[in-house]
Amino acid sequence: MCRILRISGESLAPDYRHGDFVLVSKIPLLFRLPRPGEVIAFRQPGYGLLIKRVARLAPQGGGLFVVGAQPQSVDSRQFGEVLPGQVIGKVIWHIRRANLR
Repeated sequence: MCRILRISGESLAPDYRHGDFVLVSKIPLLFRLPRPGEVIAFRQPGYGLLIKRVARLAPQGGGLFVVGAQPQSVDSRQFGEVLPGQVIGKVIWHIRRANLR
């Protein structure tokens, strides 16, 4: 029901950076769909496991429109809605990488 994932890339920077970890849980999604502003992890065919912020719910079909924080982010602008069955879970905890400089 919970997984720890390592962030790869800068799609949601500066909030989530390459090397950070997140704890993702399916439990909150057993009771309701993700809300706009929440961050989710999901599997997208052709792209693999992604983490993005929910921008809005699709008016019909129950899909989610997700976006990254960067203009070049691969998100719903390229692949369309994320279906609820693709969602692995909601980010419930963020562990920032240590800055070792």
